Amino acid sequence: MSQPVTIDARGHRCPTPTLRLRRVLEEAADGAEVRLLADDPMARIDVPLFVREAGHELVEMGADGAVLSFLVRKRALALRDAAPNQA
Repeated sequence: MSQPVTIDARGHRCPTPTLRLRRVLEEAADGAEVRLLADDPMARIDVPLFVREAGHELVEMGADGAVLSFLVRKRALALRDAAPNQA
């Protein structure tokens, strides 16, 4: 697998880091990994919520001092929209 694309959103306040992540994921291939760096404490809440609601996978989340790091894997549209068959 190729190296993740890195988005450096340090110095920006939410929702900017999440919006940048969304934009990159929209353009990325299924299965691509994207790393987001942010230093707004609200990203700790906003990013995992966005990732879950969008149907992607939060592979890893960590912090180095004030810098938060999120590694996200883009899920295929079919995986996000598939619902269990309840028939």
